[in-house]
Amino acid sequence: MPVQMPVTEDGGNPGKDDTKMRISYNCAMWATIALAGAGIVCGQTGARKEIIRDPSLNNMIFAEVMVPAKWHFQGALIGGGPCAGTPFGVFRATSPDGLTFVEQMPNLGWLWRTGSASNMEQNDCLPLKQVLSAQDFLKYLAVMLKVEYVADEPVPADVEAKAQKDLSDSRAVYAPKYAAIHVQQPKSTVQLARAAVRYRNGTFVMKGRLSTAVNCTEKQGQMPSMLVGRPPRIQPGQRFTEDQCIASVRYVSAPEIQYQAVANLWDSKAMEERENPEWAKAFIDRDTRRTAVAIQQMNAAAAAERQRSARQFAHDQAVRQQMHEQFLSTMQRGTDMSMNRAAQIANSNHTIAADWVDYALDQQTVRDPNTGQVSKVSSSYSYTWLDGSGTVSYQTADPNANPNGIYKGNWTRQQQVHGDGSDK
Repeated sequence: MPVQMPVTEDGGNPGKDDTKMRISYNCAMWATIALAGAGIVCGQTGARKEIIRDPSLNNMIFAEVMVPAKWHFQGALIGGGPCAGTPFGVFRATSPDGLTFVEQMPNLGWLWRTGSASNMEQNDCLPLKQVLSAQDFLKYLAVMLKVEYVADEPVPADVEAKAQKDLSDSRAVYAPKYAAIHVQQPKSTVQLARAAVRYRNGTFVMKGRLSTAVNCTEKQGQMPSMLVGRPPRIQPGQRFTEDQCIASVRYVSAPEIQYQAVANLWDSKAMEERENPEWAKAFIDRDTRRTAVAIQQMNAAAAAERQRSARQFAHDQAVRQQMHEQFLSTMQRGTDMSMNRAAQIANSNHTIAADWVDYALDQQTVRDPNTGQVSKVSSSYSYTWLDGSGTVSYQTADPNANPNGIYKGNWTRQQQVHGDGSDK
């Protein structure tokens, strides 16, 4: 049945949390940022706070993200998995002109084992069976995204120091817990890397930065009896070593002439993403309770909970499976050959990253055939119409539905395009 979906000025839907935290910036700084399409002039408010929530924990705040005041924002919490780790935030922030964006992409993970569990596979893992440096990982990723890998970029010393301190603090917190159960604490490392990339968006030469943090752990253990009889055939008590790496990726992109101003803005302390420590505690507490229930009994309540989360889990698995298949395809073609050709194809094929984030946010991108205006709408419907103002959408699954004559205004049927606005 057709539905009418009004859209707010900042691209969101009515009823979303629009709590704002305003920050003042000096005139010179924002005059520079305005060149990047932020649409801000001296005297106007600089930034606002957007919130990502966890619907599975009573809509609890997961993280707060600062964005320029006039930018559009969409964000969601994506469930973790055997290779992607704990739940993580995915978001897209876009300048008013649509050319400049910052995307926090879905986490990518890979896992390999030696010993008795070496043949066990995980479908949502990347096809890697070794430690990969963070810089090499970005080279693979640039090929996947079909952008030209221009150069390595240095990671600021304070950012590197904070990452290592966070890892050290985390190990110190968990060390007593492992000691209490007489289990060796896993070895943990973190590597950071940045890379400059380039591609073309129509007549604009675009420059971007890929940033990653690659966290790897290695643990040793014994195969639990619950896996006995599952292929491959493994006897309980046999020892194995498991290595796992998880990469988080942020993508900043802007017209080349404006890139440095945008990069400086998102490197500033004022734009840092702030995770909610209360969410982490609630998540661990819930996970502990669920683990205890699973060990003690598989009762009806646990089965009901799995059923409720099945749909979201299937969606998250699909996101990771899509990325897995594209990564595998890239590696099979040969990294060297693909790297040499990346600069040639970057001008016409820069679609994958935007499509990933659209998919993760349950969105699709549509374009007005008359004006060229690009809009983000729900992916739940096959057909989208926009009114003459370009701010109110009408979505339906009926190909014959037409809001003209039913609702006020002149409505235009939109074309489905890739997440970056290019034709499918």
